[in-house]
Amino acid sequence: MSQRTFHIQILVTVAALLIVLISAISRSAPVGAQSTKRNPVVENAAQKVQQGEQIFRFDTFGDQAFWGDTLKLHQAIEGAKLGGVGPGVSPKTALAVGLKVDVDALPSNLVQQIEHGKVNLNDPAVTLALLKLNAVVGLTGFFNSSGTLQSVGIQCALCHSTVDNSNPALCAGQITPNPGTGCIGHRLDGWPNRDLNVGGIVALAPDLSAFADLLSTDQATVRKVLNSWGPGKFDAELALDGKAFNPQQVTDGTVTGTNVSGASLIPPAFGLGGVNLHTWIGWGSVPHWNAFVANLEMHGKGRFFDPRLNDATQFPIAAAHGFGDLPHINPDDDLITSKLAALQLYQLSIPAPNSTVAFDQAAAARGDELFSGKQDATTVTRSHCGPNPGGICISPATFASIASKPIAGRTTAIGPRRLVRSLPISRAASITTGASLI
Repeated sequence: MSQRTFHIQILVTVAALLIVLISAISRSAPVGAQSTKRNPVVENAAQKVQQGEQIFRFDTFGDQAFWGDTLKLHQAIEGAKLGGVGPGVSPKTALAVGLKVDVDALPSNLVQQIEHGKVNLNDPAVTLALLKLNAVVGLTGFFNSSGTLQSVGIQCALCHSTVDNSNPALCAGQITPNPGTGCIGHRLDGWPNRDLNVGGIVALAPDLSAFADLLSTDQATVRKVLNSWGPGKFDAELALDGKAFNPQQVTDGTVTGTNVSGASLIPPAFGLGGVNLHTWIGWGSVPHWNAFVANLEMHGKGRFFDPRLNDATQFPIAAAHGFGDLPHINPDDDLITSKLAALQLYQLSIPAPNSTVAFDQAAAARGDELFSGKQDATTVTRSHCGPNPGGICISPATFASIASKPIAGRTTAIGPRRLVRSLPISRAASITTGASLI
């Protein structure tokens, strides 16, 4: 065999091997959904999301020491006949103030009994039974060994979850829930509970002296303020600045002369992926706001630091009571901080929902006229939301025109950043409400 022929055979053999190798590589499964190789990052993320779900739904952060031990809200729930005070809170009363029941936490036979009217929904004892089943969304009961209610705590889900309308007949005629939602159904995490009368529920507490002392007023005035909020609203700044009403509310350029409540619509906790700042006014990042709420609003046990609350002009109560730098407790006693990462990851994973109502062309036309005309919002959203994903959807000039108007008595600013942002919704989403943001 000549040397030239030998070289040709070698080249052909190498080429054949390369073809076989390339073919094998192209046919092999890519590293992805079908791969058996474990990705520790994905596994960690999945674990964190699952932990976050449990924290979001069931963790009180130890706040039962406030809602139960201090305000004694549990006594109002159980009523005098069961060891508490007053008439108690029956399931019908609970539904009327917007509390929701997780149908998946109920035994199937109990659901059937409720559907057939065989459960006394006027009896507070039934409410206690639902609490024992951990079926009341966002509310946890703590019971003595004798079965009596010892305390009660709240979770993130109280305000930021609702249930679907899979059982529309189970509202017992107490409330017409927000479109797409129900009273007893499957959980919808991240949805703002626009039926929830937070102020009305808190006002039931027998002892509001903690709030009265903080606001330098009496309990009757505190109840008046709380009952002014109405369904679906909450005033997160009341305990910071003490401004409950705005007598200088401006509508269409005219001072109305009415005391408008400082409460604003409960914001959604869905669709926050890619959103830098949480809440309507861009108070802070998601974990920052979660820490703020868990410590200062839910009254859980943890650490919180935000020097902006030391501004005695904007937040006189917060500055006077050191809310900007809570006492440095032992990390082992902190029931909040270590949970913020998992809670954030879960919230960022909650998708914005699709529309819950049919498209209303007339309403859309009115909204477009307001959006493009009087409010001049197109410039804001096009120039700041488009090229700056996750940013604050407002221009400095537009903010100046808004911030110069008294809003809920807080004339110095709209939150510590003096900014506002838009609602995080999907392209097809529609959360309906008959109320304005402020």
